[in-house]
Amino acid sequence: MILNVLTIAGSDPSGGAGIQADLKTFSALGVYGATAITALTAQNTQGVTALYPVADYIVAAQLDAVFRDLRIDAVKIGMLANVENVLAVSSVIERYKPAHVVLDTVICSSNGYLLLEPCALAALRDRLLPLASIITPNLHEASVLLGEPVAADEVQMIYQGDALRALGAQAVLIKGGHLLGNCSPDWLIEKSGHTRISSVRLKVIGTHGTGCTLSAAIAALRPQNRDWTNAVNNAKIYINQALLQSTRLSVGLGTGPLHHFHAWW
Repeated sequence: MILNVLTIAGSDPSGGAGIQADLKTFSALGVYGATAITALTAQNTQGVTALYPVADYIVAAQLDAVFRDLRIDAVKIGMLANVENVLAVSSVIERYKPAHVVLDTVICSSNGYLLLEPCALAALRDRLLPLASIITPNLHEASVLLGEPVAADEVQMIYQGDALRALGAQAVLIKGGHLLGNCSPDWLIEKSGHTRISSVRLKVIGTHGTGCTLSAAIAALRPQNRDWTNAVNNAKIYINQALLQSTRLSVGLGTGPLHHFHAWW
């Protein structure tokens, strides 16, 4: 049986991140993708220049239409843009209770453009985060959610991962890609313990959409794996190859996208 996975996120017209990256990831990993769009952006490989949120009642209507008709095996949540959409998505998740909810805590773009209104942060932390099966913050996002300085090492990463899980998420994957060094260490924080999932730091420029792709891959793979550790490990294998093969693409003048379909072309 082919799995159905839903992504709730914003649109990237350049195709490297957001809804577009999620659908490519779902297809590459053999699951059927459904979508609910929360915002339109003006962005390309050089950064985000504008953001236009979708009205919350339209977001809710999209989600109701999908959940009333499709069997949804997992959900990935990305950019929500404002407090109204955070609350709308929270209400739908509470109503339909999907088995696996992967929350990518998107707060700002890599070029510093705010993708979540500051007033929405409390709603994201207090309403939506406790509904998540797993959240996937990078170091900056973790620090903003906790109101603490950015973790400077892996000890601080684990501490902040524990603090985030205490806010209600079942599990936390705190990503250490911005730490210095030759490896990129992530820590999976669960009630049962801490698991270090590390990979060699790749010197590639095709990194646009990395966070979106990783969370989408975890959502696609969790129903196919017995636990979060296996799902995250397999997602990392996929994304590392997509990063390595990104050099085969020639997309844009800035930070190009991953090669989601590297296994085929």
